Amino acid sequence: MQIEPKVLASTHVRLEPVTESHRAGLYAACQADPKTWRDLYPYSLMGEHFDANWPRFYGSPDVDRINFAIMVAGRCQGVSSYLTLDPVNSSLEIGGTFLHPEVRGGAVNPSSKRLLLGYAFESGARRVQFKVDAINARSRSAVCKLGAIQEGILRRDRVVWTGRVRDTVVFSILSDEWPAVREGLDARLAAFG
Repeated sequence: MQIEPKVLASTHVRLEPVTESHRAGLYAACQADPKTWRDLYPYSLMGEHFDANWPRFYGSPDVDRINFAIMVAGRCQGVSSYLTLDPVNSSLEIGGTFLHPEVRGGAVNPSSKRLLLGYAFESGARRVQFKVDAINARSRSAVCKLGAIQEGILRRDRVVWTGRVRDTVVFSILSDEWPAVREGLDARLAAFG
């Protein structure tokens, strides 16, 4: 499995490796949803937390993470990442996803995931996983709609930035499942036109 940062594009979205040029747009998208950052994410990108966390997540190259700005009609409307890249075992995680509230529920998330999954499996991935906070019903539903299989729940898995201890739901898609998942995603995206 060999994955490099590169632009991925479809009818609905353009995924660009995150650079400093995306910072202002991503900041604006993050500030549009304080409740999500307060209640559901393991870290915060609200207010002063954005600048404090930018270097950690987006400011420097990382061999274990590739971040993509989610561009819609030329505007940065969110972010999604390849995490825990494991070339030896041909596996990775897709996570760190945040979308501006105005683009949720449409074609943006399934289009983004279609591109990320396609590139991962075309690059030799055998397994792609997703980890979601157990209380994040919206994200759990979105991952299920992609066609991922829930594998289990890691109980009391991590402490989030507010001090709450979260349970983490693990989902995956395997390479031999990808053709059927791809077909389902393509049909779903075709309905958006």
